[in-house]
Amino acid sequence: MRSLRSRITVTMLCVIFVALAFATLLSAIFIRRTESRKSEQLLTMLGETGARSLDYYFDSVENSVLKVTSYAENDLNSIEDFDDAQFEEHMEAVREYFGIMANKTKGVLTYYYRVDPSVSNAVKGFWYIDLDGTGFEEHEVTDITLYDVEDTSKLVWFNVPKYEGRAIWLPPYITDNLDVRVISYDAPVYWKGQFIGVVGIEVDYSTMAEVVDGIQLYDNGYAFLGDDEGNLFYHPHIDVTSLSSGFSIDIPYEDNKDSNLVRYNFEGEDKIAACMPLSNGMCLYVTVPVSETKGAWQGLILNIVMGTVVILIVASLFLMLYTRRITRPLEQLTEASDKVDKGNYDFVLTYDEEDELGRLTRSFKILSDNVKAHISDLNAQVYTDSLTHVKNKGAYTEAIEELQRELDEGKTVPEFGIGSFDCDNLKLINDRYGHDKGDIYLLTACRAISDVFKHSPVFRFGGDEFFVLLKNEDYYNLERLIQMFDYQVSVINSMAQNPWEKVFLSKGFALYDPKEDNAVSDVAQRADKLMYEDKRIRKSNQNENSENSIR
Repeated sequence: MRSLRSRITVTMLCVIFVALAFATLLSAIFIRRTESRKSEQLLTMLGETGARSLDYYFDSVENSVLKVTSYAENDLNSIEDFDDAQFEEHMEAVREYFGIMANKTKGVLTYYYRVDPSVSNAVKGFWYIDLDGTGFEEHEVTDITLYDVEDTSKLVWFNVPKYEGRAIWLPPYITDNLDVRVISYDAPVYWKGQFIGVVGIEVDYSTMAEVVDGIQLYDNGYAFLGDDEGNLFYHPHIDVTSLSSGFSIDIPYEDNKDSNLVRYNFEGEDKIAACMPLSNGMCLYVTVPVSETKGAWQGLILNIVMGTVVILIVASLFLMLYTRRITRPLEQLTEASDKVDKGNYDFVLTYDEEDELGRLTRSFKILSDNVKAHISDLNAQVYTDSLTHVKNKGAYTEAIEELQRELDEGKTVPEFGIGSFDCDNLKLINDRYGHDKGDIYLLTACRAISDVFKHSPVFRFGGDEFFVLLKNEDYYNLERLIQMFDYQVSVINSMAQNPWEKVFLSKGFALYDPKEDNAVSDVAQRADKLMYEDKRIRKSNQNENSENSIR
């Protein structure tokens, strides 16, 4: 793991992993500690909401009964001594008012106003029922005289409020005539302190069931109605009407008065429930298996772990891409620095953002450009002849070595040639006219060579020696260039007014032949040999011309 990208990626992933692991551990501890409280709060909240709905319903029943009771007593108080006829008129007035109130009250199964037999044998009261929801119809009233009015276990809807002397909710019971399980709210009616009868409403379980059945929690949580002794009044999964009279659920209600939460076991399963007392004396229980409350936090922890894994995967991919964005400019800088170290200043750096890497990249480019310019300037000084300003012997040696490397690598067969030049009579001009005139002679000769061989580098190898490395167009047009050179020399000499302004050059040219030459030096030697041969011929011709002129 030597790359910077790998180290950054692994380091960041380790940091992220440790942070996520620590966060996951803290989350697990926090969830385990708080989930139980959350479940209890949820149970309590659902219980309170359901209790408010049921109490609102029960309160509406109570309100209707109490309004009818008040209306009846006010109507009775307007009678000083009433007979059966006046009592019948009173009954008709209450009947009409009670009908209005019953129709305004949701869930009413029956409503009634029953008169105590001791008050009147002729006027018994009325009883209206609505079993199918189509509207109230009057039903024949029960003959109270057939029952022992002293026994409160009989005719509970009449006897209990009579002897309690107050409005009261009665526990569920089955009506004698209708054989329907109901609960009722009944209130006694008095006239001048005398008990007259009972006003009451009986409600069935349909309205309560809608509220209770709507309370659900987790997968198997539900609500039911009971009392603090474990007796069931309504249960969504149990037919309460078919239960024996001794059936009850063992709920330790008394031990949990403060929190309204109870724990119990039902049919071998541990459960927790919120118990909410209702205004009619019942209790609303919202219950859920304890195992499901545990499953909730276990599921949350599993989701957190899965989320952690996903985050790690996403973070890994992101870091790989992001670190690539960081390390790629560094890799380019490294590659560029390796090239610079080898003397190659031809590189491309593409990163140009306004950050530390961007500033570093620009600084490196500026530095390398300055170094390149400085080295180019030094090369110009080191490899340039100070007199003629063409390349010098060192540059020639380096150029020959570069060609030799190309030959040794053997990737391509280079096409080149070498031209060798030597200035005749330089010593004579220096001795006769001075070295400054000799310099003019050399400059004139160099200019003649450079003007003709424009596409090839020219080197001053020694005091009066020059070389041309023939490439490109000069290589292919050598014969034509030699003719041009001879013509250029003749023009210079014809126009010269002084001996040092003329050009006397011996020359020789050799082209690289892979079949004949094993090294670049072989080409140079052949060019030198031809140049000396040309010098010999030129001197011989000069001597003959001299002898002929003497004759």
